[in-house]
Amino acid sequence: MSRKKWQLLGLLTAAGAVVVGLVTAPASAAGGVSAVFAKGSDWGSGYEGKYTVANGSGSALASWTVEFDLPSGAKVASLWDGSYTTSGQHVTVKGTWNGTIAAGASASFGFNVTYSGSYTAPANCKLNGGSCAAGGTPPTSTTTPPTTTTPPTTTPPTTTTPPTTTPPPATGGKGAPYLYLGWGNPPNPQTVMNATGVRWFTMAFINASGGCNPAWDSSRPLTGSPDAAAIAQIKAAGGQVVPSFGGWSGSKLGPACSTPEALAGAYQKVIDTYGLTAIDIDIENSDEFENAVVQDRVLGALKIVKQRNPGVQTILTFGTATTGPNYWGTRLIEQSKALGAGVDTYTIMPFDFGGGADMYQSTVNATNGLRDKLKATFGWSDATAYTHIGISGMNGLSDQQELTDLTTWSRITSWAKGNKLARLAFWSVNRDRGCAGGGVQEACSGIAQDDWAFTRITAGF
Repeated sequence: MSRKKWQLLGLLTAAGAVVVGLVTAPASAAGGVSAVFAKGSDWGSGYEGKYTVANGSGSALASWTVEFDLPSGAKVASLWDGSYTTSGQHVTVKGTWNGTIAAGASASFGFNVTYSGSYTAPANCKLNGGSCAAGGTPPTSTTTPPTTTTPPTTTPPTTTTPPTTTPPPATGGKGAPYLYLGWGNPPNPQTVMNATGVRWFTMAFINASGGCNPAWDSSRPLTGSPDAAAIAQIKAAGGQVVPSFGGWSGSKLGPACSTPEALAGAYQKVIDTYGLTAIDIDIENSDEFENAVVQDRVLGALKIVKQRNPGVQTILTFGTATTGPNYWGTRLIEQSKALGAGVDTYTIMPFDFGGGADMYQSTVNATNGLRDKLKATFGWSDATAYTHIGISGMNGLSDQQELTDLTTWSRITSWAKGNKLARLAFWSVNRDRGCAGGGVQEACSGIAQDDWAFTRITAGF
């Protein structure tokens, strides 16, 4: 399932342009569809939209179509999260999510269209039950409801002989919340460390810059950037970082690097630059997670990294259903064994998955689903499987308005600690500030809380 649509949280407040759009639901999603389009984020110019499909009947595959008109002078330069066609200024975006939405639940999706040319941005617009502000009008054309397809049924490739050694449990970055310097009023990391006792941060996101070259958000260099300064500050205070590659949006290294060797070289450059002991590959979306070729390329690269750096912990982070890994997650795990990737930690993101009111139980269920898959794949015991599992949650309100409050996060942390899980993270330190009733924000949690409360809990993991 899609995850770092987390990056789209910045849309609500950052300066930029907006899309005027219309979303159509799959025929079986009787609950209807809501669409909210907001301003582009400050990490790059472009039109961005976030929308939710709500299913009021039985389970349904989430197919979607979005139509919008570009302002005069704007042109499509690229698109993430789907395919698109253009007719003049009119753009049609289509895509699918390979999963199901239970009755009464919903799933959020996102897209981004970058542009060229000058333009006058229309106002924010909410359609399908909402209203358009002055300057924003919905397109006059109608969309054709997307067809409902069936989930992939391709049998995963036949596995080869498993590696003869089992990777040791991960030891790096056990409690390491995400810190992102791209937006969201990034806090001073040393201030957070002093206030909470946390010593590890997961730094997001390293992606491709001009081909198979790593850079923060594809734009900020590895050295001489605010990210590099923050890492130096964290280390000076006795801490360490786990850089995260990938995420939901952006130009990612997995597709950009043509071979496992080239991709491993990109990972190695980051390892060498910062003297790392752990890296996180946040593998998401149709360009990496839902792409068999790129999945295998990432796993092949991690195998090379492990051979070159036996002491560096390798982490895979990916989405999940409430019952555990979906088709693509299952394939990723099976292929990691088949290719001998030697992955240390498999981290799931248990949110934006129709988790319902009880996010503690949904998280436990999803984690145990992963445990069972690791046991079946590697022949591990419950205890061994847990030592190769991580949880990466979302503090406060998720994109789907799932609520993980401080009590819930404390319970999740205690459960993870009691079962000796390898890793605990959340998105994000930027959001670890209170704003009760504020909704989903990039610089606060949307709930009442003290600053850095989630980080303080995580530091005790």
